[in-house]
Amino acid sequence: MSPASAQTIGTEASSSVRYRLFLPDACEKMRDMAPRELTRADAVDGPALGESRARVLMVLQETGVPLGVGDVAERVQLHPNTVRFHLDGLVEVGLAERASEDRAEPGRPRTLYTASPGSVRVGRRSYRLLAEILTSYLAAQTPQPAKAALKAGEAWGRFLTERPVPFQSVDASDATRRLVETLDDIGFAPEAKTAGRKRQILLHHCPFRETAEEHRDVVCSIHLGLMRGLLAELGAPLEAQRLDPFVEPSLCVAHLVPRGNTKPPVRRRAS
Repeated sequence: MSPASAQTIGTEASSSVRYRLFLPDACEKMRDMAPRELTRADAVDGPALGESRARVLMVLQETGVPLGVGDVAERVQLHPNTVRFHLDGLVEVGLAERASEDRAEPGRPRTLYTASPGSVRVGRRSYRLLAEILTSYLAAQTPQPAKAALKAGEAWGRFLTERPVPFQSVDASDATRRLVETLDDIGFAPEAKTAGRKRQILLHHCPFRETAEEHRDVVCSIHLGLMRGLLAELGAPLEAQRLDPFVEPSLCVAHLVPRGNTKPPVRRRAS
């Protein structure tokens, strides 16, 4: 994508310009990208687990009931001593819980294990590949991809915030705080900056960076829409005027203005 087209996030060029400027560049970048890079497993939060320990945790998660060492060993086809070692290791890092079996019969009660509530699901994740498939399809097959992405972002922005109770007003400071909190939860590492009447949100990290670099008009329009939808749902006296993507390698800047003062960005002629 040319630098000029990236500066008009939230607006839509004509179909001929979009296909002439965006698609050839994007397709060339996709051809240069190794398929192995796209199919590489996404990083998963939480302690790193070896293959055998991950299988043991998966059994606990999928079964959903307390299991003894022998029960797990039978399912994963490992020696009970090896399974006990992995189960105790999962307990140590908080991914599993250990308890004694309640039994009325004589004899030593078994030690039972369950997956901890909210424990990280194990297994490969390839969300980046999914994101590339969906964004590339939207960019190529939708007449106005940025407009469609903006609309989708606005809908989700409304969903992700809690609407104020009736007759409760939200001022600019409170709206900015709530916007920053939501963006922080998503992973943007946001920072509010106010200079006089100018309000900006500095986004120091893009959680969708790789996909945004390839499909900037789609992904950045979604981000702008998220902010617009959230502020609209709050009934805030602010709205997101525009989003300047990657003004620095690790910085995007969102500009907030008083509601009703938004002016459409000036269309720049493609170079």
